Amino acid sequence: MADLKFEQKRPMSRLEAADQLMAFAEALREGGETDVDLGSGTLSLRIPDDLRSEIEIEVGDGEIELEIEFKWPIRRTPAAPSPTPSSTKETPARRKRTPAKPERSTPGTGRKTNTKRSATRKS
Repeated sequence: MADLKFEQKRPMSRLEAADQLMAFAEALREGGETDVDLGSGTLSLRIPDDLRSEIEIEVGDGEIELEIEFKWPIRRTPAAPSPTPSSTKETPARRKRTPAKPERSTPGTGRKTNTKRSATRKS
């Protein structure tokens, strides 16, 4: 069962239909929290950036029926957490450290020595 259902069926002119579609189009373009004037009242909606649509056209029994449907979740989808004041501080760019002199190995440090070796292979 739907939490809320609003359905309005009434005769209207082509211009009234265009005005109503324009009101919905403007609300869709703006997005976010918006109010849509339905003539008999105002509907407040939250319209997200992404939604699903369905367009259905039926021809039969001497009539043409056009349905335009948009669907989106009621709850907002979790977004990335907004930055806190402490996390918005700019961090200075780190510079690469290049030692002034190459490091030397001393006995007991466990470091390898950077001794040059000849390229000849032992057999």
